[in-house]
Amino acid sequence: MSMQPDPDLNPGDEAQPGTPGAGEDVCEDCAGTGKVDGKPCPNCGGSGKVMRGIGGG
Repeated sequence: MSMQPDPDLNPGDEAQPGTPGAGEDVCEDCAGTGKVDGKPCPNCGGSGKVMRGIGGG
């Protein structure tokens, strides 16, 4: 098992896109703007969206 984070995930993501029981949500750190203090949001990688677990499983 690798301890390296998945390079396609941002720190705010709980799952990879397409994972059953997960969906896009607005990033809580930047309120969906993709920017914090004029720089790309570190939580969502500047997309304004994060993947969240929404149920199932």
